[in-house]
Amino acid sequence: MRFAGIFGITAGILILIQWIFFLVTAQVPQLETAPLEMVFHLSAEFMTAMVMFVAGVAALRGKPWAARVYYLASGMLIYTVINSTGYFVQLGQWLPVLIFVALLLLTVVSIGKMVHAASA
Repeated sequence: MRFAGIFGITAGILILIQWIFFLVTAQVPQLETAPLEMVFHLSAEFMTAMVMFVAGVAALRGKPWAARVYYLASGMLIYTVINSTGYFVQLGQWLPVLIFVALLLLTVVSIGKMVHAASA
């Protein structure tokens, strides 16, 4: 559960840092052009970050419910990663696409490690 725990905490923190940075530096023009859509998107991102963080901490502490919450958090993360990838593909920005593909692969690996640890 160690890999999944560290990955969950790291992913949660990085999502929060990323969005706080974008918001503070006014790099979210969708707040002006599509404010309701962006508020819902940000809500999903922040919820994903929080659940990933909680699941990661629970995994590291060996909580009996950690695997179930981790699977939920990972599903949330997979959704946001796929959604974000589509956004950057549409813009033709390939570096973020590669980063999100790597994040997707790491998420799948972390799920596999959690399944293995939970069944041991």
